Amino acid sequence: MSYSISIRPFGIHAVLIEWPNEVDESILNDILHFKNFLISNCLQNEEWELIPAYNSLTLVRLSESIDFKDFTNKLSNWYDQKKDASIKFQRYLCRLPVCYDLNFGIDLLEISERLQLSTDEIIKQHTKSTYRVYGIGFLPGFMYLGGLPGSLEIPRRAEPRLKVASGSVGLAGKQTGIYPQESPGGWNIIGNCSVPIFNVERPVPCIVNVGDQVQFYSISKAEYDLHKIESEVGIYKIEKIAIDA
Repeated sequence: MSYSISIRPFGIHAVLIEWPNEVDESILNDILHFKNFLISNCLQNEEWELIPAYNSLTLVRLSESIDFKDFTNKLSNWYDQKKDASIKFQRYLCRLPVCYDLNFGIDLLEISERLQLSTDEIIKQHTKSTYRVYGIGFLPGFMYLGGLPGSLEIPRRAEPRLKVASGSVGLAGKQTGIYPQESPGGWNIIGNCSVPIFNVERPVPCIVNVGDQVQFYSISKAEYDLHKIESEVGIYKIEKIAIDA
């Protein structure tokens, strides 16, 4: 499937390609297909960074400026060509442990009251769903995850916190996500992930890519503490399952 796309300059070294402004998995798949087509067929010999998200793909030329008019024509032609290209790329389902203890889930009771759901039901619904990674940003490794059950949708907090703990798992609107490091934030916190999401010392710093899937599972406080120790000494292995090739 192809869409009506727009192409505009994003400074002198970057171009922003935009798809229809919708949160739609088929749009995301088209973006990722085009990204991989460009990498495999069009931009192999130059230094580029390609950043997909929700309904856009940003192309950054790291070495020199872009001739926007000429490059726009090329991109339009390449987008037409990719329809007939068979581009395969690996995606993963990443299963992540979360402790929903009230010491971590500091907004759970308030959310329970607002949504008229028990805390157990909130945890059950949060862990039964599989989420798609639609974007990574705000902080290095901060995943914007779509697929939250409608029953768990809740607005951002009216007053953001100055400090949200690293690993905090939150809800905001139609999304859920994990704070990869301590930072200000306005999401409603329901638990804490026991394993690091982003680490600059790893060969691949972030554990997921846009297009991957994430599923959470509930752990006890004792399991949380054990995972923290295992992560610190480098023996904890995050469960990643190949979902397509």
